[in-house]
Amino acid sequence: MKSILEDIKKEEYQRVYLFYGEEEYLRRQYRDKLIQALNPDGDTMNFARFEGKGINVREIISLGETIPFFADRRVLLLENTGFFKGQCPELTEYIGKLPDYLVLLFVESEVDKRTKMYKAVTKNGRAVEFSRQKDETLMRWVLGILKREGRQITQRDMELFLTKTGNEMSNIEKELEKLICYTMGRSVVTAEDIEAVCTTRVTNQIFAMVQAVSEQNQRKALDLYYDLLALKEPPMHILYLLARQFNQLLQVKELRSQGMGNKEIETKTGIQGFVIRKYMGIIGRYTSEELRQAVEDFTQAEEDVKTGRLNDVLSVELLIVKYTK
Repeated sequence: MKSILEDIKKEEYQRVYLFYGEEEYLRRQYRDKLIQALNPDGDTMNFARFEGKGINVREIISLGETIPFFADRRVLLLENTGFFKGQCPELTEYIGKLPDYLVLLFVESEVDKRTKMYKAVTKNGRAVEFSRQKDETLMRWVLGILKREGRQITQRDMELFLTKTGNEMSNIEKELEKLICYTMGRSVVTAEDIEAVCTTRVTNQIFAMVQAVSEQNQRKALDLYYDLLALKEPPMHILYLLARQFNQLLQVKELRSQGMGNKEIETKTGIQGFVIRKYMGIIGRYTSEELRQAVEDFTQAEEDVKTGRLNDVLSVELLIVKYTK
């Protein structure tokens, strides 16, 4: 990300850029920064945007070969094209011989680094990955926004807030706006404020289910499940999230048994630090074998639903009952 800001500062731009990765908020922010720098006057004659799969490659090349009209450069923005998940020989070849006046900017959620397109970009320009940010980075970002708005928050309440929002920055920003409006006229954001206005993400509801299961609290686990169904959450998605949570518990337990600390585990797995701390209260209730069996059971249940051997709603109920006996 620093390399992009450096290019903008020096006004020395690559011929081709690729922005990709899970963090949509950062992809969008840096896309807009670069486009603004390349096309400060909003010139529509020398800027074009393409989006989605099925884009005509020859149209892109033809436009790229068109000399800019009363401007230094022509800028083409291509988003979610799928070019980096398969073969695109014409465009791959073209990236190797782009004219000096042209800048291509690709913005993709997913890429395959083995493709010739990806290799062509890294050879002739710059590929930047925008991954999910660590909790320390997110906390600094949130604190900066709150400070600008004249708000303060404790470490504990900050963790509560991020537990509810997850680590997706666009969702954090949306929930922060609600929180700032709700606390208008006050300087301190409290846990009560967070509970009052912030929406708990489905993944956090799933964590509460897993916690209830680990405590052998069948009634609570089933109630949480029925709440999710009432919110129109698909049973198969709940099943997938449950499997993922148990898999993460297994990862944390096994890495912990190898002597790794929370920071090392966070770096290795990508699981947020405060989530790992919550997992510590659960993994002691299971052996590694039990967690591994749970992951297998959830995976098998998913297969049984897909093949019609089991009803989707019932599959989750049976697993909750099994693991709360």
